[in-house]
Amino acid sequence: MSYDFAPMPDENGYFGEYGGQVIPPQLKEIMDDINDAYDAVRQTDAFKQELAALNADYTGRPSPIYFASRLTEQAGGAKIFLKREDLNHTGAHKINHCLGEALLAKHMGKTKVLAETGAGQHGVALATACALVGIECEIHMGEIDIEKEHPNVTKMKILGCTLIPVSRGTRTLKDAVDSAFEEYLKDPVNSFYAIGSVVGPHPFPKMVRDFQSIVGVEARAQFLEKQGKLPDIITACVGGGSNAMGLFTAFLNDEEVKMVGVEPAGLGLDTPDNAATLTLGSKGAIHGFECYNLQDGEGNPLPVYSIASGLDYPGVGPQHCYLKDIERVQYETADDKECLDAFMTLSRLEGIIPALESAHAVAYAMRVAGSMDKDQTILINLSGRGDKDADFVAEKLGL
Repeated sequence: MSYDFAPMPDENGYFGEYGGQVIPPQLKEIMDDINDAYDAVRQTDAFKQELAALNADYTGRPSPIYFASRLTEQAGGAKIFLKREDLNHTGAHKINHCLGEALLAKHMGKTKVLAETGAGQHGVALATACALVGIECEIHMGEIDIEKEHPNVTKMKILGCTLIPVSRGTRTLKDAVDSAFEEYLKDPVNSFYAIGSVVGPHPFPKMVRDFQSIVGVEARAQFLEKQGKLPDIITACVGGGSNAMGLFTAFLNDEEVKMVGVEPAGLGLDTPDNAATLTLGSKGAIHGFECYNLQDGEGNPLPVYSIASGLDYPGVGPQHCYLKDIERVQYETADDKECLDAFMTLSRLEGIIPALESAHAVAYAMRVAGSMDKDQTILINLSGRGDKDADFVAEKLGL
């Protein structure tokens, strides 16, 4: 099958039937202003050069590709490689779009940047970027995630951001998004809502994808240079889906490359305690856009669960929904048990402690490698490091 991905999204922000701007008219004008500013500034040499310099000298790009030889040996079969986004400044892929969003906010003359965070990686990265460009930063975070991800909470405070605990609902990521968005609506003229994934109203799914696409561009060139061919499978975890879209974008037209997004099955797909949006969800609107989401009989978002706070979201990026429908990307799941096993296995075989989010993709690779030939390859986007999760996992496993 041949794919033509050129106009994605269309002028109204749709990827097929997903995306758009499901928002009040007064907010649409603000979103359109952001889109116009982004489309204008991203073409300028000054913006491109400043962002490229920060990616290289501040973030530490390009991140390397690492051959996980001992993990490969244990899994059997295909060679497993890691795209090491965990080595970025702040410890995850989130810095890629946070730098871009902070620079855009500065260019637009905004005085305050707001955002939500689940695992805290987006919060840390955005607080870092705001400190760098000198803009006030406010982060909304669910109380459960604050307790669970304490190391990242401390970092955000050190970096100077205002942390707003969210006590409503499930006290996790979905509620943090609601809280941050409501605060943003109080003054959208002077503030900038820096969405932490490829979700939300247009232009955010496009904008965050573009800033994250550096991951796939680097990985494709690096893999060709080192292996003389493209990987057979590329895989990444999917909550909102920014790290996966960052990897997938550069490979969309490489028909020989199988792309797999891995969602959190939590305590099981047959329980309410999961966040497998693409696997179990149906089309609806959430947080200003249309996508697959987990909803009750009346169309309201369901409470969701994942051991990984950054995947604990009832919706998913609209481009992922489109790619699922046209069958260009396959979406699988990994449950909490598989995730913890992958977390510990990678740590003890390779000396690399992954984020619980990233461990979902590691779990999938471990599951399928043994059924593949030894000359085949799997590339995992190791989207973040597990410093933030170490105490939680140690307590959970009684280490």
